[in-house]
Amino acid sequence: MLNTVLVFILAYLLGSIPAAVWIGKLFHNIDVRQHGSGNAGTTNVIRVLGWKTGIPVLLIDIAKGWLATMLPVFFNLAEPGSALITDLQILTGVTAIIGHIFPVLAGFMGGKGVATVFGVLLALQPLLTISCFGVFLVVLLLTGIVSVSSMSAGVAFPVFLFLIFETPSPVFKIFSILVAVALLITHRKNIGRLLRGEESKLIKLGKKNKTSI
Repeated sequence: MLNTVLVFILAYLLGSIPAAVWIGKLFHNIDVRQHGSGNAGTTNVIRVLGWKTGIPVLLIDIAKGWLATMLPVFFNLAEPGSALITDLQILTGVTAIIGHIFPVLAGFMGGKGVATVFGVLLALQPLLTISCFGVFLVVLLLTGIVSVSSMSAGVAFPVFLFLIFETPSPVFKIFSILVAVALLITHRKNIGRLLRGEESKLIKLGKKNKTSI
């Protein structure tokens, strides 16, 4: 019982590591939450501070989601490969995601959790996660917009799980639907900007030719 409580505390603290905030302040003396979209996530870090700062933030956010999700396995809380261990991993993963969105280490003002969700899913179902990442990349190349790519990958997750992949845990199927819905909810402001045609592109697709008169 004590190990289980410790695992959930560690999962939340891992999720609460505000990589975007700490790295921005340490190397640039900037709190990214006060610039750009105001979000403490990879996309805003790239917009405000560039790719060289954004990539480490991305990797840390993915790693903390993966590590938090693997804690029940590392602490041997249940039989490996069982539905119970999967359920526990889902719960610790969700705890880490909550930690990322509401980090105690950064005044409970975090990011949307996309990269951390990716880390959680990578620990739970690597092949399924890579497939969803493929959807993310394709949509990003077609649109240049990260929010559209993230939402597309999130919606693809339960679709792929129900139609192609298998899991011993019914909770995992419910979780996949909740992930898709949660990503849509956390991106509601982005959806509003998309509808108004105001959502910015991370990748510029093509260049307009300027003609001098």
